[in-house]
Amino acid sequence: MRTQVAIIGSGPSGLLLGQLLTAAGIDNVIIDRADKDYILARVRAGVLEEGTVALMDQANAGTRMHAEGLPHDGFALAFDGREHRIDLHGLTSGRRVMVYGQTELTRDLMEQREKTGGLTIYNAVNVQPRDFDGNAPSVAFEKDGVSQHLQCDFIAGCDGFHGVSRKSVPDGSIKIFEKVYPFGWLGILADVAPVSHELIYANHPRGFALCSMRSETRSRYYIQCALDEKVEDWSDDRFWDELRRRLPGHHAEALLTAASFEKSIAPLRSFVAEPMRFGRLFLVGDAAHIVPPTGAKGLNLAASDVHYLFSGLVEHYRDRSDAGIDAYSQRALSRVWKAVRFSWWMTTMMHRFPDTGDFDQKIQEAELDYLTRSQPASMALAENYIGLPY
Repeated sequence: MRTQVAIIGSGPSGLLLGQLLTAAGIDNVIIDRADKDYILARVRAGVLEEGTVALMDQANAGTRMHAEGLPHDGFALAFDGREHRIDLHGLTSGRRVMVYGQTELTRDLMEQREKTGGLTIYNAVNVQPRDFDGNAPSVAFEKDGVSQHLQCDFIAGCDGFHGVSRKSVPDGSIKIFEKVYPFGWLGILADVAPVSHELIYANHPRGFALCSMRSETRSRYYIQCALDEKVEDWSDDRFWDELRRRLPGHHAEALLTAASFEKSIAPLRSFVAEPMRFGRLFLVGDAAHIVPPTGAKGLNLAASDVHYLFSGLVEHYRDRSDAGIDAYSQRALSRVWKAVRFSWWMTTMMHRFPDTGDFDQKIQEAELDYLTRSQPASMALAENYIGLPY
């Protein structure tokens, strides 16, 4: 088998890159160790920057997103018993975000790939990128007990934090930067109308809380929890009671509850691998970086990586120039680190750490008070939240 670009991983970044390449007439094959149903069963973030929305449109996969997604012009910060709305639209000259579940975005990209005849190989075993330090890279894998090699010009490693792409980089060629946070997020999904039409980020002495949604009838809620908590110890009633304690009174009273159909605990970390290019292998999305979900940057950072890599590949094939792919790692990491900083800042400002005392709680509340009363500070928050330009 041969293709121009081999893509390892059929999550959102791999699918988005594949569809952009297909639309540009660049041949590509996606290989994944999981199956389609498993990929679609994963529950992830759902706040899209305008850049991500534009890339979905460019990939001809944005129709349902525009029909069913929820454009958001702002969000609320709740702290010290009060609430303040961050007017994203007003503070950024008319820009906004789109609430649309990652699972739905993935489904749209899968359907578009099937419609355009793109090849995705699911349930591949022993996937291994090879010879990417030379001029003839390939991806070895087994499918239905048969060993195969996919010859290619370039390999895009879109296979996530635990994937094989980053692990295939020779020792000493990559530098890791990591910060592990001493808490997690306990999240639930429930088919119930959201408590607010916009997201609510709550700082509370008992811990952080986030009220989000997937649609007008499906809500996604989170509360900060200890890393040693177990999902089975959290009944729905216990979760709803704790969420109410952390919300402003009028939201706590208005909160509608229902049986959850998904409940999980996610640890929080900041992680960056440098560089993001190794010969003809490029790391994309979670394969290269992880951010806490506080700033809604994970999926959007993967999309910006895709933008930089796609642009470089188009330059290579259309213009016979390697300037774009040579600059990929530097361009991507410049934006990655700004988003890592923003996510770290939001996380440290909104969460209660194990050593947080009364003094530290007051400092957080003072910072939030300044942030909401100062227009330049609010503008900086809004600019980062809606997404820095590519």
